[in-house]
Amino acid sequence: MQDLLPRATQLGALLKQRGETVSVAESSAGGLVSAALLAVPGASAYFMGGAVVYTRQARDALLSITEKEMAGLRPATEPYAMLLANTIRQRFTTHWGIAETGAAGPGGNRYGDPAGHACIAVAGPVALSRRLETGRQDRPDNMRAFAAALLDLLTEAMESGDGMSARA
Repeated sequence: MQDLLPRATQLGALLKQRGETVSVAESSAGGLVSAALLAVPGASAYFMGGAVVYTRQARDALLSITEKEMAGLRPATEPYAMLLANTIRQRFTTHWGIAETGAAGPGGNRYGDPAGHACIAVAGPVALSRRLETGRQDRPDNMRAFAAALLDLLTEAMESGDGMSARA
């Protein structure tokens, strides 16, 4: 997690400076994003909550995403990551909702994506999504790469939205 702490520290400072909040929905990162953000002293000023949405049962119980909302979507895609980010943002009433979904490895997922595949999304005053392919099968390495990419994407969204009012 040491490689995630500098990113989380930068984000924590930026969130506190702007008086903004974040909520997290992660899957294959297994809670690393939330852990990194919470490792920063003063995290209670910006971190409102998170969920590890690893299964359909978790998605139903923690986010209450309906079948209608899932129509035409499959997990581990950018549109699905954006649905998670928007949903977590709404449920926690935060400025920013961030999400990750993918296949950490060592094998691929049930949807045919290879190990090292992830989709990440940021919902807020600026919305961004990306697909990530590490090309690796190492589960812990992929989990860290997914978490780092999501933290970086939130930083990018916040910096691209500088000067905008971002009040929830």
